[in-house]
Amino acid sequence: MTPLGHDRYCDAIELQVRQLRDVLAANAADLSAAVPTCPEWSLEQLVRHTGGALRWVEFIVRTRAQENVPEDRIPLAGGPEPHGDPAALDAWLAETGEMLVGTLREAGPDTRVWAWAGALNSGFWARRMTHELAIHRADATLAAGLPYQVDADVAADAIDEWLAIVEFVQRTQPHDAAAELRGTGRSIHLHATDTTPELNAEWVVELTEQGVSWRRGHEKATVALRGPLTDVLLGFYRRLPLDEGRLEVLGERELLDFWLQRATFG
Repeated sequence: MTPLGHDRYCDAIELQVRQLRDVLAANAADLSAAVPTCPEWSLEQLVRHTGGALRWVEFIVRTRAQENVPEDRIPLAGGPEPHGDPAALDAWLAETGEMLVGTLREAGPDTRVWAWAGALNSGFWARRMTHELAIHRADATLAAGLPYQVDADVAADAIDEWLAIVEFVQRTQPHDAAAELRGTGRSIHLHATDTTPELNAEWVVELTEQGVSWRRGHEKATVALRGPLTDVLLGFYRRLPLDEGRLEVLGERELLDFWLQRATFG
């Protein structure tokens, strides 16, 4: 499937930064709240991590960096002082989003910059940060006890991107845990039950001796994961327990668990 397009990613980043700020506004009194899906972080630590990633990417694209840039070179990558100040954190996050979106729009999708998964251009980072935000915004939203939703095209593209990253890891890091996903005769079907046929929000993932391969479509598989698209996304990213009742697993559950243990990013 073709990625969504550079302007769409920039729009999605802009919207999701605003939505993440809304979570902070709703939960500003408890920045110390634990994040169940990222148990090593508080809500404030999660937001600082996410904003720091956005600032890191903004610096890479703006400076046209051709190699990785250490985080300690990025101004305010760790967030504002003092800690525990909701207003300062919100202002920093708002500025961070404006900086990144402005830089990405100015660069367009084809500016050559360092990246880590094949496509050495600014378009890679627009897509990656869209989905970095989508997943960590889910972490923050769930921690705050608020309902989470993401646009259907962004959710579907997040699954596409994740599968492409697993393929890349298998090709370039043969000793990574993802290498254990090689095999024959096993497959996973993801099936969103609440989308239009035009979106084609179904995936078939095959575990072959050559590596993982995937495609959009409806086919019988060893195991199927079914439910609303947002829930499928969150379940596939291990943000939603499969046994919570919002998702249906049909077939060999062990294969799906095996996949989730070895192919988690973000």
